[in-house]
Amino acid sequence: MIRTEALDRLPVRTAVPALRRALDDRGVAVLCAPPGTGKTTLVPLVLAGLTGRGPVRRVVVAEPRRIAARAAARRMAWLLGERPGERVGFTVRGERVVGPDTVVEVVTTGVLLQRLQRDQELAGVDAVIIDECHERHLDADTVAAFLLDVREAIRPDLRLVAASATTDAEGWARLLGDAPVVEAQGVSHPVEVLWAPPARPVKPPHGMRVDPALLTHVAATVRRALGEREGDVLCFLPGVGEIGRVAGQLAGVDAEVLQVHGRAPAAVQDAVLAGSSGGRRVVLATSVAESSLTVPGVRVVVDSGLAREPRTDHARGLSALTTVRASRAAGRQRAGRAGREAPGAVYRCWDQAEDGRLARFPSPEIKVADLAAFALQAACWGDPDASSLALLDPPPAGAMGAAREVLEAIGAVDDGGRVTGRGARMSRLGLHPRLARALLDGAREAGARRAAEVVALLSEEPPREYGDDLAAALRTARRGQDGYAARWKQEVRRLSGQVEGAGSGGARSDDAVVGLVAALAFPERVARARGDGAFLMASGTGAELRDSSRLRSAPWLAVTVADRPSHAASARVRLAAVIDESTALLAAGHLRVRGEEVRWVGGEVVARAVDRLGAVELAVRPLKQPDPELVRGALVEGLRREGLGLLRWTRDSEQLRLRLAFLHRVLGPPWPDVSDGALLAETGAWLEPELSRARFRADLGRIDAGQALRRLLPWATGEAVRLDELAPERIEVPSGSRIRVEYGGEQPVLAVKLQELFGLAETPRVAGVPVLVHLLSPAGRPAAVTADLASFWREGYKAVRAELRGRYPKHPWPEDPATVPATRFTSAGLRRS
Repeated sequence: MIRTEALDRLPVRTAVPALRRALDDRGVAVLCAPPGTGKTTLVPLVLAGLTGRGPVRRVVVAEPRRIAARAAARRMAWLLGERPGERVGFTVRGERVVGPDTVVEVVTTGVLLQRLQRDQELAGVDAVIIDECHERHLDADTVAAFLLDVREAIRPDLRLVAASATTDAEGWARLLGDAPVVEAQGVSHPVEVLWAPPARPVKPPHGMRVDPALLTHVAATVRRALGEREGDVLCFLPGVGEIGRVAGQLAGVDAEVLQVHGRAPAAVQDAVLAGSSGGRRVVLATSVAESSLTVPGVRVVVDSGLAREPRTDHARGLSALTTVRASRAAGRQRAGRAGREAPGAVYRCWDQAEDGRLARFPSPEIKVADLAAFALQAACWGDPDASSLALLDPPPAGAMGAAREVLEAIGAVDDGGRVTGRGARMSRLGLHPRLARALLDGAREAGARRAAEVVALLSEEPPREYGDDLAAALRTARRGQDGYAARWKQEVRRLSGQVEGAGSGGARSDDAVVGLVAALAFPERVARARGDGAFLMASGTGAELRDSSRLRSAPWLAVTVADRPSHAASARVRLAAVIDESTALLAAGHLRVRGEEVRWVGGEVVARAVDRLGAVELAVRPLKQPDPELVRGALVEGLRREGLGLLRWTRDSEQLRLRLAFLHRVLGPPWPDVSDGALLAETGAWLEPELSRARFRADLGRIDAGQALRRLLPWATGEAVRLDELAPERIEVPSGSRIRVEYGGEQPVLAVKLQELFGLAETPRVAGVPVLVHLLSPAGRPAAVTADLASFWREGYKAVRAELRGRYPKHPWPEDPATVPATRFTSAGLRRS
């Protein structure tokens, strides 16, 4: 029996007529409705014709998380007075509850992606709702792009709704072809904000680590909230580990403590979503409770201010979830949970001044995540570079390039990026491409069941209490009775069924199978020991085990989970399996390179024949007759690292370089650029043939830099002969002396004794630029600086004469320097001459 009263209380009902009109007119719409308005439960029922009048249509609702998909289906079934699997059902990875009468099916976005790849037409489906699209999960963005392709090419009748819990809908409206935006007003009660920062500073999050002091403070804030407020408390924490630790610190509180996250058993999830049976509750949740789920009875929110987002270090081949500060948008969503049913309060575990510095919105997953799975989906869709897909944000070129390399290495795409038959099979497994490769190849080597066991461990990281040894974690999961073990066994059954008929692999031990499958999944993370718990991965990244790890004595590891804090030189290994060298070579053979390496190492040319697996050196021997081109390249690298000072520079050659730099700056081409960068880029134009004859560092020191620089002079145009005219080494002054010009500054400098310039009215020029005259005392000390001699004789000379004539009485100091011959001698010497 339909629960009409409950349906009528849902605020989104007022927006339904406008939504229907938009879909009738345009076929697409953006629905903005705050959490709790019923957008996830009422709208699908209405569009399917299951409430009120209207034809029955088949509707698919795509949710970002399994827990949300199950909860939405159960809620809709309850509103119809039915059980899931009748007219409303759901499909998530490893679980399908639908029946012959099902017209509303709630699926995860991942399941919908798989369905679209098998059946682009979505035969029999009349409408698709992409729920919680504001969260910008990569699968949701991809589903939307594929559906828009389907509507444009083969199913213009397919109705599409992007449903968002925020009013930031302009981007989605544009993406859907200027789709109408329909807004529903929620019933919102006031929420008091209480700022509750820790009394003492806590360390910022890095990697997966959260300062225990912050978790202790969060637990204390929950206790405070229970004492100060009524109703249930919803506490937001970044992940399962933090939820467990805070739950432990809440032992003894006068309330039932429940944990909600994607790994929680279905019974616990159902209990949380069903509401309280009498006593107070504390619900510890990840961001899954921001908008995807309704938790009844909540009057208070305690917000840790943290969230988990994917991050990928493409340079080091590391990708993982990382702890970040939650965005302001997430903070608003979380706070709103306290005002769903009555006035409430939110305790924010950070300072109010910090709030304005937070990011406005969470990072779109397409900008920060590993894109290998996305790139494979795009290749299977027929658009390998995703250039034709309608996406709110284009995938970063670097991330797509790294993804393409991974897919090529595992045989999922060819060198043109087109999907192979193997890649198409991988895409149907519902796994990351790395894990799909490990399952297919591991099943051939070790048997379907055993490969599936390891891949299931890798697809959902085991709890930390299982330890960092993947083989030990496998044994724990096999005998375990916890929620993780139950999900693991279900996933093993699913995966085994997809690769039945593969080899048995009975000759290998469990530990060997674990290591092989892990290495197949992450070949660039096979790592060889460097001693004292340190390893070097094939990717070139260092890795370290914690002091208590039993893996420290292993000669080789296959690292499956690692993170690298920003301040650390090496990654921290969180999960790995012991392997041997033969397993490393089997899994990562495509990274093996044999060849000559001639490099600049430690200030000298080092030539070796090297057999390496990525960055890991397997065997090395010295080269007696290295390739001359490789030697030349190493010498150039040495010049880049240590500078052109490795060459022989005399005073004259240094002066020549300064003269050429001056002419290039003042006159430009054809006078050459002789900066370090320009000279290093054109070594062939000025350092040959000496550079090609050189073999060692000492040979560079024998190259006359000045002679080499002269090769750059503009001989072809005839300008080279004007070098001494345009930028002379020396200038003859009235005394007859030839004074060196220094070219190191902005202006050429002429440092000369004042008496040697008597009678010179105009400042000397080089290449049209007046020199900067440093006028020296008879002792050679600076007396004045001028770029305008005429002005100096008129205005500055008198003061210099007054100051110095008493100090140097033997030298001429005429009142009018134009009337006395220039001299480099004393007055007596001048008379004798």
